[in-house]
Amino acid sequence: QVQLVESGGGLMQAGGSLRLSCAASGSLSINVMGWYRQAQGKRRELVATITSGGSTNYVDSVKGRFTITTDNAKRTTSLQMNSLKPEDTAVYYCYAQGSWPRYESWGQGTQVTVSS
Repeated sequence: QVQLVESGGGLMQAGGSLRLSCAASGSLSINVMGWYRQAQGKRRELVATITSGGSTNYVDSVKGRFTITTDNAKRTTSLQMNSLKPEDTAVYYCYAQGSWPRYESWGQGTQVTVSS
């Protein structure tokens, strides 16, 4: 199994920047890493994903503001969040997916709070 440990997050004023990082342990290959978020009272939603080949996908609300990167050798992914808005406030979860064997792993979550 793959275990994910997140770091970063915290409290930031609107317009500021934060960086989230996630490190994967274990030996199973990873096809996709990404970030989801869940605001209080809302469903968990995809924020950004990146494949091992470098293809990225973003939810429309963060396009142009957030950037996801990955280091396949180090088995890490990072989410650079710029121009933060209060609506970005949520618990952010790191995510990893593999296909042989097929699995999905989640981090424990890290809180991001953006004040207006």
